[in-house]
Formats: sequence, C-alpha cells, structure tokens
Amino acid sequence: MQEIAESTRLGVPVTLSTDPRHGFRSNPFTGQALGSLSRWPETTGIAATGDIDSVRSYADTMRQELLAMGVRVLLGPMADIFSDPRWSRGSGTFGENPERVAELTVAFIEALRGGPHLGPESVAAVVKHFPGAGPQLRGDDAHDPRYPEQVYPGGMQELHMDPFRRAFAAGATQVMTYYGKPVGTSWDEVGFAFNAPVVRDILRRELRFDGIVVTDWNLLEAEQIGDVTFGPNGWGLEHLEPKERAAIAIDVGIDQFGGDRNPVLIEELVDSGRITEERIDQSARRLLREKFRLATFEHRRVDLETTRKVCGSPVFLERGAAAQRDSLVLLSAEEGTLPLAGGTRVYLDGLTAQDVVDELVITDDITASDAIVVRLDAPFEPGRGSLGDFFHGGTLEFPQETVDRIRAYATHAPVYLSVYLERPAVLTQFIGATAAIVGDFGCSDKVLLDALTGRAPFKGTLPFDLPSSMTDVEASREDVPFDMAVPLFRAGSGLKLDAGLKIPSAADASPDTYNTR
Repeated sequence: MQEIAESTRLGVPVTLSTDPRHGFRSNPFTGQALGSLSRWPETTGIAATGDIDSVRSYADTMRQELLAMGVRVLLGPMADIFSDPRWSRGSGTFGENPERVAELTVAFIEALRGGPHLGPESVAAVVKHFPGAGPQLRGDDAHDPRYPEQVYPGGMQELHMDPFRRAFAAGATQVMTYYGKPVGTSWDEVGFAFNAPVVRDILRRELRFDGIVVTDWNLLEAEQIGDVTFGPNGWGLEHLEPKERAAIAIDVGIDQFGGDRNPVLIEELVDSGRITEERIDQSARRLLREKFRLATFEHRRVDLETTRKVCGSPVFLERGAAAQRDSLVLLSAEEGTLPLAGGTRVYLDGLTAQDVVDELVITDDITASDAIVVRLDAPFEPGRGSLGDFFHGGTLEFPQETVDRIRAYATHAPVYLSVYLERPAVLTQFIGATAAIVGDFGCSDKVLLDALTGRAPFKGTLPFDLPSSMTDVEASREDVPFDMAVPLFRAGSGLKLDAGLKIPSAADASPDTYNTR
C-alpha cells in the first residue's frame, strides 16, 4: 500500500487505522480479535482490575503491536459512559462511573501515544463517540436503523461530555462522532455527524478542538459486510442524497468520512461551489498535520522480522493473561467452597477439558461429580439487536430454561457459575442455587480455573452496578449512571479470598452521586 502511495503525484503515505484487535471476544463491526496478538479482557474488564497501571500496560502493549504491523491510528478508546445497562456496546467502555471513565481514558491515550507528544513511536487515538453514545433509547444501539434515538431524560448531556473534555486536555488529536440522533433536547434531531449545535458549536467553538473529526462508518452510502448490507446510517437525513448529507457534515466541521469511499461526492460538491476549496484545505491540513506528527513520511515501511518478533510475544501474551486474571470478580461464595481442592471431580458446562488444571479430575458423569463448573454469556433477545445479532439488546434476564438447568445441577453438586458480563446480567435467580458466582469480561477457561483452584487470587471489582431485575432496569433513566433503585451488586463489589471472604472497604462510586430523583 505504501508503494502505491509513493507512486502518486504527491507521494503522501497511507495512514492505516483499525478498530480494537486485542479483545477476547470478536465482533466484525467493532473489533475483530486476532489470534496473532496478545488477548485481553474487554475494556470493562480493564476497568475491573481497579489498577490504572493495567490500563497503561494495555495501551502500551497495543501501541507496540499495532506499530509493528504499521497501524498508526486506533479507533478508540471509547470515552462513553455505560449509563444504560442494556446498551450492547457497553463492554467497550471503562464502565459506569464518569470520573473513572475519564481517568482511565486519559491514561489509555497517554500510553498509546508513548510520550508527551505524538511521534514516530506513537499510535494516535480516536476518542469516541462524541458527545457520548451511552444514552441510547432503551439501550438499543444506533447501528440499527430501528433504533436511532439518543435520549437524556435526566438532562445529563454535560456529564457524558466530561470524559471527552479530559481527553482533549490530555492531548487527544482525533475524535469520532456517533450515529445516534438526540431527541427531546435543544440539539438538532439529526445524527451527531450532521449536528451543528454539537459539532460546530460545542466541539469546535466551545471546546476549541482543532484536531481531526471523523464520522462513524458509512453515513453516506451502503457497504456489503458479509451477509449484511450496512448503511447508509444518516439518521434524520435519510431523505437526502449522499452528496447533500456529505455537504451538511462538512459544513458543521467533519474532516473525514469513516468507511465511505466515494471521493466523487466531494469533488462534485467543490465543482458546484457548494463546498469551497478553502474548506477542503482546512480538513486536508488537519490530516496532513497528523501524518507529519506521526512521522509517517519518514517511516513508511514495517520490518516484517520485527512484526513477527513483537506481535504475540511471550511478554505481551503474559500481560494479557495477567489482565484476564486480575479482572475476574468474585460476586458471591458460600463459606468453605473455594478454592476447589486437588482431586475434586468436576463436571464442565461451557468449558473445554483441555484447559483444566492438573489437580482437578474431569468427569462426564454429573452424578459422580463433586463440583459443577458452568460458563454462561450474559443473556440477550435474538432479533432485538442489530446487524445479525452482533449487537446484543433487550432483556438482561436469563431464560427460565437456563435457570432451571443451573438449579437442576445444584441437586447433584455445588455449582460454580461464571457469567461473561458483556452487559450487566440479572443474577438474582442464581443466588442461593450456586456455591459461587464469578463475573468475567473475557478470559480463557484456564484463567477461570486457576482462580477457582486458588492458583490466582480474585482481585477484580465491578465497573458497573448489576441489576436485581429488569423492572429496576426499565425504571432507570438512560443517561443517569447508578440510577437503578435496588441493584443486586454495586459497582466496586468483589469478594477477596486472601484472608477469608471479605468485601472491599469502599465502593467504586456512590450510587447517589448522579441520581437526582
């Protein structure tokens, strides 16, 4: 690609960007994990470690591996606040506590940059999704044309922009707008990339952001991704031609269209006089300035031997595994049930026997088991999420058949349940039916079993509240963090096993800090 770029009239190098590649789970629309790289818990799991050094280690590892591949821009971090537990993209955030989200976002950007300023060893961050994508109506994500609305029943627009303010103060040079269109506010009821009060007035004028503003993907035209036709995603402006949507976005201050690849639209706007060459120069200058800062002209190529040496190196693999271990949250445990002792006969559901530690004995006969270890994903409603259910939406309660299965298991032996908290699942029906409940954010079976057998301590704490029921969730306001009346577990919860079971001395955030009712 760089050879092709060199052969053009100006020889401007290509700047490659990517969505996150280091998560334990994979989504073709927001982050496809690569087995050749180190594997980490989802971003909420990084927050669950409770350690800002874990965030720095995460971003520094990502910087070195992406740099070795020639990728100079990361489409992240997400500075969005996970204020609605139903939101399908919450796992990409640093959780529900706005102050903690801001603090970890800044630490991530600084480590990804690798120094006080962008340079040849930096990967630039695209902080997203301005002005904060968390308050989706009923938590349904705006990737889907059925769910374009973003709402603020608690009037918390300013709160959701706070992490972005902190990111800009820390030197973030790029920002991405989201698909959602605000309803019931003083802002225009159009997608944020076209929203003059948000981009022109707040981002450009009030916050004085003069970096690159990029849209989320395919606002102008559609693209085929696998079996899914994706876009155009210009909510509120669906009736306009792609060229007109492009003109409005450029007018309000957009520099780059994510995913769209038809420059003829822009050429026609300039040729007709609708957009001036001076306005195009303004965005071109911002984009070129970033290339110069990253030294992409001087460092056009990657060295493949370095790529092979750096990507997935043992030290980086261990960093990722350590973060997986440190993110595990022990939510409940009956006295004397942990750790699992050597020689315990274990029946597995949702785990593979090849990752079982040596001291456990695997049995396929549930009636002969001493313990039953189960892994579940957080529930969702098929068909409610978008894009072929790559985005999970709807209920957070497990179907009755799953609850019945776990209760039936408990009649044979103590059940040790681990739930992948992609979203804050309702675990109420498992309390009393399980010997222990663990919240995980993406980890290997071996990491989980190491914790259950005492090889590694439980260290994690919840980065968000867990609901006691869907009734509680539905009564809460989408834009207000910690707004559930009676959560089952508070943010900051997590039992420790270092000196007997105990609860941390302080929660991560007071649930009354943002609740104004």
